[in-house]
Amino acid sequence: MSTKPVLAAILSVSSTSLTDDEKHFFAQTNPLGISLFNRNINTPAQLKALIKEIKETIGRPDVLIAIDQEGGRVRRLKEPDYPSYAGQQTIGRLYTETSPETAKEACRLHAALISQDLHSLGINLNYAPVLDLCHPDTSPALSSRCFSSSPDICADLGGIMVETYLNNNIIPCIKHLPGHGRAVTDPHLNLPVVTAPLQELEADFAPFKKLKNTPCGMTAHIVISAIDPETPVTQSPAAIRFIRNNIGFNGFLISDALDMHALKGTMAQKAQTTLNAGCDAVCYCGGNLAEMRQIADTGLFLSEKALERFQKLTKIFQNPVAPVPTLPKENITKYQELIGKIIPYEETYDSTEVLFRMTR
Repeated sequence: MSTKPVLAAILSVSSTSLTDDEKHFFAQTNPLGISLFNRNINTPAQLKALIKEIKETIGRPDVLIAIDQEGGRVRRLKEPDYPSYAGQQTIGRLYTETSPETAKEACRLHAALISQDLHSLGINLNYAPVLDLCHPDTSPALSSRCFSSSPDICADLGGIMVETYLNNNIIPCIKHLPGHGRAVTDPHLNLPVVTAPLQELEADFAPFKKLKNTPCGMTAHIVISAIDPETPVTQSPAAIRFIRNNIGFNGFLISDALDMHALKGTMAQKAQTTLNAGCDAVCYCGGNLAEMRQIADTGLFLSEKALERFQKLTKIFQNPVAPVPTLPKENITKYQELIGKIIPYEETYDSTEVLFRMTR
């Protein structure tokens, strides 16, 4: 196992296999992990080989291999190689339109089936579930990804997903702390500003407070004026203190993607400001080696406290309490029957395409 300090960054790769330059860079810089995107995926065999190549290149058994596999339009593993998974909004509707028990069962199957897919490839971290509330004017970048407008339903279903992922030795990552649902602007493109008073925002904070013991979370690229009127949560020491002290979250805190246009400055400046604000690590998604070199050149490694939190994460997938059960195919059928009780969300906005345009 490498004894080098760990770069406080989850980085990304440009294509379906590592280039020689990427191999050299990752071997030298020892990043915390790698996030995977559509551009990295052709077939299960190819993806499994890429993940093996990443782990061997970085050379640590605890390297994080992360993915956005929420379900609905935010899913990197797609048909026909993988089952179709519903968006969280679809599951949330079951809670009120069918029954809470149906929604909870759908949630358990959803997370268990996705866990099985991730394990088959060597992925150990899923950027899910979303705990943001859905408001009438929530940005279309987010609305279909929210369970509900009810804090109790979000916490209830989110808690089941968190528990199921943990029981299946997958790291869940709640997002977007401390609550992104009131943002009407897409942070991929611009910086959202939320001007509601703190008292009104308590509903948005509530699911995160209830699930504050989740081992991993992701920050929101939004300004919450009542906490810090000028700086996005991700880069605001006051907002990170709010997440730690008022929300009570003490897990590993990852930034949302640095390459979103909500954050300004060079990639090095974005990384430095984010880590100095109190995030444990940054996330970079663009696969651009020059920009990743900027991040590495900051020389910002996991702090002592961040390393402690990271070591708790690694126990989830390195020292499982019990082996991951293999689910019979009947579970997929059962899941599809439950989800089929309501009309699926109609896709009108593809954040993956926004991200692609953003990185061109």
